[in-house]
Amino acid sequence: MKEFNITGLCIPEKHYMVDTSKKVQKIIEMIDKGKYFIINRPRQYGKTTTLSLLYQRMITISPYLVIRTSFEGLGEQSFESEISFCIIFTKQIAKALNRIPQCNVALEYIKETNQPKTFIELNNFITNLINTTKQKIILMIDEVDKASNHIVFLNFLGMLRTKYLDREEGLDQTFHSVILVGVHDVKNIKKKIRPDSESHYNSPWNIATEFKVDLSFSAEEIETMLEDYVSALRQAQHTALRQAQHTATQTNRFDISSISKEIYKFTSGYPFLVSKICKVIDEDLDKDWSMEGIQKAIDNILKERNTLFDDLIKNVDNNKELYDLLYSILIDSIPIQYNTANPIIDLSNIYGITAEGEYGRLKISNKIFEIYLYNYLISKLETQNLSITHYGFRDNFINNSGDLEIEKILLKFQEFIKETYSDKDTQFYERNGRLLLIAFVKPIINGSGFYYIEPQSSYERRMDMVITFNKKEYILEFKLWYGTEYHEKSLKQLAGYLDSRNHGVGYLVTFNFNKNKEFTNGWRDVDSKKIFEVFV
Repeated sequence: MKEFNITGLCIPEKHYMVDTSKKVQKIIEMIDKGKYFIINRPRQYGKTTTLSLLYQRMITISPYLVIRTSFEGLGEQSFESEISFCIIFTKQIAKALNRIPQCNVALEYIKETNQPKTFIELNNFITNLINTTKQKIILMIDEVDKASNHIVFLNFLGMLRTKYLDREEGLDQTFHSVILVGVHDVKNIKKKIRPDSESHYNSPWNIATEFKVDLSFSAEEIETMLEDYVSALRQAQHTALRQAQHTATQTNRFDISSISKEIYKFTSGYPFLVSKICKVIDEDLDKDWSMEGIQKAIDNILKERNTLFDDLIKNVDNNKELYDLLYSILIDSIPIQYNTANPIIDLSNIYGITAEGEYGRLKISNKIFEIYLYNYLISKLETQNLSITHYGFRDNFINNSGDLEIEKILLKFQEFIKETYSDKDTQFYERNGRLLLIAFVKPIINGSGFYYIEPQSSYERRMDMVITFNKKEYILEFKLWYGTEYHEKSLKQLAGYLDSRNHGVGYLVTFNFNKNKEFTNGWRDVDSKKIFEVFV
């Protein structure tokens, strides 16, 4: 029986997989044109699986001879000198060719040739290998980040660049196409070794074509994986095994298209997160393929430690500029233009934390990262000894039907701010007020509810908090006070948002940091919607 896989290589015979054949075909078209390129995507983004699927396709195409290798596990000594690198690299070539049938000519040449120990000798070795085999040779190297701190690797790239340029003039023979795979692109590797402006813009890999193939999964592509899953369970039903019959019946009930769209909504197609949600639902939540099941799965994922989240927090903690950038997006709701010429924005994109959003503005790349970062910031806030928790007795805010009483929650939050606010705290509350509100609500809904934030692309710096609890949805908007005119406009915007989600009731929290403000509250009727507003 297949399973959803979240570790290492995905294998079609063993794992439920998205149909990425169109993506692979686009890469093959680049290879056919003799392009050199790097597949640089964030960690756990399906790079190695894509390379494997590409390799399996390419070895069946007659003009090509494919050398697929990896820098994973080679050790530091392999990159200490030109001699050690050249020896290891030619051994890697021989090892790769040994895996392919009908490579006798190439292997015989390698066997009879003295092992290259300099880049000049390696240059000649590559030329003669191609002339001997009379084939178009493709070089694929995975995990190039392992070599990122070694100058010998850049010299190797420089050699390949020279050979490529000479080939274009008919002066040399070299690899038909070279594909490097890693998190960083080569200009970033160059920058890590010599962080001056000249080295940043004069990479030895400036011959590379930009890799534009989208490796994230669309909602339609996620459907192909779930269709494979349902098909497999239906097939299992025919075995007459009782458990298989049960699971097949369960999966027959869910709308694959709607579930795929919901998974995409929270993951933006990040391959690891897509597979992880499916795996949790299938194995841990009794195959609860519903909207609530997806939220439960995300809740479970957010509570666990995994390498993806560990890397996320490590990258944020180790770079104050990146931390401040994310805080500006998440908490301050400051519209920031997407511009990868800014090295911090470029870095956050490389790590997969941010992406280009609506109106060309920067956004967090997916809602799961967004929620995880909010939870992380809340945790840091709680260590500042703010007495939030004693206000949030959960039972005080749930009625006899098990529904949330948002009005009571917001009044209690207003009371909390009023009791703890003072003039000397103005700067703190102005910077952290909206995070305090999220921190206040979160423990009340923990275990039974779910939340996410919808930052609005607006200079009013609005944010919407969407809460689901007891199968009901609640919409909270919070914004800063910019005067009566803007406030009335905000009420109408919230009424419009409620209408788009088929809600008749919403909630507005306005943060006013003027000295003479009043802590008022009350219900408003706006465009046939009821809105409870609280000023803090």
